Amino acid sequence: MNPKELLYAKSHEWVKIEGDEAVVGISHFAQEQLGDLTFVELPQPGDQAEAGAEIGTVESVKAASEIYSPVSGEITAVNTELENAPELVNKDAFGAGWLFKVRLASAPEGLLDADAYAALCAAEAH
Repeated sequence: MNPKELLYAKSHEWVKIEGDEAVVGISHFAQEQLGDLTFVELPQPGDQAEAGAEIGTVESVKAASEIYSPVSGEITAVNTELENAPELVNKDAFGAGWLFKVRLASAPEGLLDADAYAALCAAEAH
């Protein structure tokens, strides 16, 4: 279920490292817990992201939840498709539903691999 090539934060964001840039989204588990997304608030290109700090919000029919940046650096792009189609996160959390890209200020730290993240999700689901 969780792509092996990604890293995961305990706050349920995923990270795909591409050279000196990281693509960030929320996991399938997170979107499943939230339900149908109705609104996504993202940072702006040029904003600074700090690992572990709040950087945006997702709202669903069930709840609103903060998005935390799993890495530090400068926001280089945001998924503008989500402004009119937040449901892309529900349909394709690990693909078309990506949230933003960050030019890494340093190597990511404290993130989980797919197996460790799956164990975290299993524990939280009970």
